[in-house]
Amino acid sequence: MSKRILWMIITLLAAAILFYLSRFWVFDLWGREGLFGIQQLRPQGGLLGRWLRGTPLAPFELLIWVIGFFLILTGLEKAYDRLSNRDK
Repeated sequence: MSKRILWMIITLLAAAILFYLSRFWVFDLWGREGLFGIQQLRPQGGLLGRWLRGTPLAPFELLIWVIGFFLILTGLEKAYDRLSNRDK
């Protein structure tokens, strides 16, 4: 049961990080100087949009984010399946 909770926490953390990368982040949880003093981690989120700004991929920001979100969560599911099958 504790492994299931651990994997749920890992998945929630991954989802929160991916949410921060998206343009949908609306929380200002830290100051303007950035998280842990790192200026690139501003409280507004939307890092993927900033990274793609000025590139030919900028119009596809949302599509890139969705594909990345899907791939990362799929990878977490595969890791969970492989690790949980070893225990049985």
